[in-house]
Amino acid sequence: MAMVVHRETSSGSGSSGMSKHMAAAVAASSADAGKYVRYTAEQVEALERVYAECPKPSSLRRQQLIRECPILSNIEPKQIKVWFQNRRCREKQRKESSRLQTVNRKLTAMNKLLMEENDRLQKQVSQLVCENGFMRQQLHTAPVVTTDGSCESVVTTPQHSNRDTNNPAGLLSVAEETLAEFLSKATGTAVDWVQMPGMKPGPDSVGIFAISHRCNGVAARACGLVSLEPTKIAEILKDRPSWFRDCRSLEVFTMFPAGNGGTIELIYTQIYAPTTLAPARDFWTLRYTTTLENGSIVVCERSLSGSGPNTSSPQFIRADMLPSGYLIRPCEGGGSIIHIVDHLNLEAWSVPEVLRPLYQSSKVVAQKMTIAALRYIRQIAQETSGEVVYGLGRQPAVLRTFSQRLSRGFNDAINGFTDDGWTLLNCDGAEDVIIACNTAKTFMATLSAATSLPMIGGVLCAKASMLLQNVPPAVLVKFLREHRSEWADFSVDAYAAAALKANFYAFPGMRATRFTGSQIIMPLGHTIENEEMLEVIRLEGHSLTPEDAYISRDIHLLQICSGIDENAVGACSELVFAPIDEMFPDDGPLLPSGFRIIPLDSKLESVTNRTLDLTSSLEVGPSTNHGAGDATSSGNNRSVLTIAFQFPFDSSLQENVATMARQYVRSVISSVQRVAVAISPSGLNPTVGPKLSPGSPEALTLAHWICQSYRYHMGAELLRTSSAADDTVLKHLWHHQDAIVCCLMKYPPVLIFANQAGLDMLETTLVALQDVTLDKIFDESGRKSIYADFSRINEQGYACLPAGVCMSTMGRHVSYDQAIAWKVFAADETTVHCLAFTFVNWSFV
Repeated sequence: MAMVVHRETSSGSGSSGMSKHMAAAVAASSADAGKYVRYTAEQVEALERVYAECPKPSSLRRQQLIRECPILSNIEPKQIKVWFQNRRCREKQRKESSRLQTVNRKLTAMNKLLMEENDRLQKQVSQLVCENGFMRQQLHTAPVVTTDGSCESVVTTPQHSNRDTNNPAGLLSVAEETLAEFLSKATGTAVDWVQMPGMKPGPDSVGIFAISHRCNGVAARACGLVSLEPTKIAEILKDRPSWFRDCRSLEVFTMFPAGNGGTIELIYTQIYAPTTLAPARDFWTLRYTTTLENGSIVVCERSLSGSGPNTSSPQFIRADMLPSGYLIRPCEGGGSIIHIVDHLNLEAWSVPEVLRPLYQSSKVVAQKMTIAALRYIRQIAQETSGEVVYGLGRQPAVLRTFSQRLSRGFNDAINGFTDDGWTLLNCDGAEDVIIACNTAKTFMATLSAATSLPMIGGVLCAKASMLLQNVPPAVLVKFLREHRSEWADFSVDAYAAAALKANFYAFPGMRATRFTGSQIIMPLGHTIENEEMLEVIRLEGHSLTPEDAYISRDIHLLQICSGIDENAVGACSELVFAPIDEMFPDDGPLLPSGFRIIPLDSKLESVTNRTLDLTSSLEVGPSTNHGAGDATSSGNNRSVLTIAFQFPFDSSLQENVATMARQYVRSVISSVQRVAVAISPSGLNPTVGPKLSPGSPEALTLAHWICQSYRYHMGAELLRTSSAADDTVLKHLWHHQDAIVCCLMKYPPVLIFANQAGLDMLETTLVALQDVTLDKIFDESGRKSIYADFSRINEQGYACLPAGVCMSTMGRHVSYDQAIAWKVFAADETTVHCLAFTFVNWSFV
């Protein structure tokens, strides 16, 4: 877009530079003289004051300005307008110049990082070529000689057990060795790094990510550019519990100066177990912080030999940290380049064999630790610069605290550490659902601190873990988040919400409430790549008594959802929530519950182009071929699902709450398994369609039977299309404007199929449809009318029913102008498979 800039002259510029010809032209023409205006310093100051308040004043405002400022009386309104136009252009150019300078600095730093990465890869290639040549030579000269060209011969667990680590000199020697080995991993070729699958480097990416290949233990590496100073970054990263959600605690036992400006710390760290099937991990490490000659800050860490604290606890397995840490280099013009290395030996032998891939996968370490650290630093940088906007007026630090409290509370519930006061109830090893109880005074005091809550009796946790076959974790968590009514019992949610309010002891007589099943999601904030979302969920409830009609019976939940990127390899997916008061106080108590799904297979293929709408499986035909990248190509991808629900209770109600909790978690497990089967790619055959329910024909076959039977009974076509192709018949039936539902001809008549309009009318999905019976969608008079017509349907095979009213699964009334019922014959045209209904011109009352 072309931009015309009008010339203006300030009082500081003379006329010596003006040519005689132009000066004569200006003097000869008064019209032309208006294009060149000299502004005094006072005039410029007055105009700048107005510009600061209103960069684009109207013509009336400009005239008012001339009247109010006598020093501008000799300037015409048109000239004032030109000054503001030029001033806006200068401001725009200044902002654009600043933005381009920032982008240029970022690209320069990223280019430097990429060049260094390229040099490192070149060295790695040269090293591999030399090793290959050496091995060839050995094979020709000495066939018996055994060589090991793998990374295991280069990076091994340090042998410093004979050193005296009880004095500063011995620890300094270990620290210097740790520094050298860490730098060789961060910028050198000590580890055979390969690019993290699905993470492409570039100027717009978060960073460059790599995982180890043929290495002792599991290792991950990240490089990135962050707009924070090195000292600030080091301070944040050293506080591991603030960003590493699996870190339970980090305690510094000893700290002393290293003599070269650095510090040495002896640290004990506890890491949560991700499931109920494995013990937690702990580390006894040395951490060395120092500054290099080029101004870079290094924080490196490694495990120490010896026992260390808490070695006798059966709930922890001592894991080993090989030289790891952070290299933070300052950039010109501000910001820093970060190199992060995490290298661990998680002692996979100590967990069941099915879980060992989880402890032997560098991708899991990369997602949970390395990438998480870099993303957290970038999140803090964006919040500091004011780029992040949050909802409900909450500050970023407050929302981060809520997310951390939810994650920590959920991890505490899964692990149930005895030093927190958790004890198992009736655990004989045969129960599928584990019940743990916490009545410790310190735990209860922490829960009730800074609130007006009475001291509750305790908290029960019902938890379980199970294996899922060929279920994409991201897709399952998305469905659980968006379709809560498919698995949740709102009366249980109401119990947890009421128990955390001041009227806890009045809960047994809590007023009757009908929950609609609808939920409203109110976003609070999200991380820079939307890998985690924090939101408030409102579940709508209505009182069943007139005197409580004006009292809100809604349930509010604070919820975090993470790991919903279907292309994130090795990432775990979580949905964690806790009931909160509708006022949402910053110090409100939280009892988190939820789901965690962790992929186990190290070669997990990302699932692409999947949809949350379970009914999309009916969109069959060539267009629905998922391709080679789909999970259907592997067929045996596994993941472990962990469920934990917490319930506060009064001391007199412990047994009742324990029974309710066990039954509720079992019902949730059943619902989740049903959903998992429905969304599993292995259950979708793009050529024949999905099974609707056990014993039912394929969707394509059933659609053909419905249309053929309608034509046989009514003498007319149900669909407007004349195509006989199965996929076309199913597609047109699915998108038919009238609601079509089918039920089995037994008592009670269970619904087995509905088209899109039918699901909309019933306000349900294909999965939940199998729990709906025909009598549930009619009131008492409607049921009598329908059952009275069954004899007529049995005799003549069909019946035309008058206008009436039915109900959705959410309790809403639906009116329709006419309903037609007919028998659906199987392929032999003698066996009745089901009964079909079509509701014409339906609408919600």
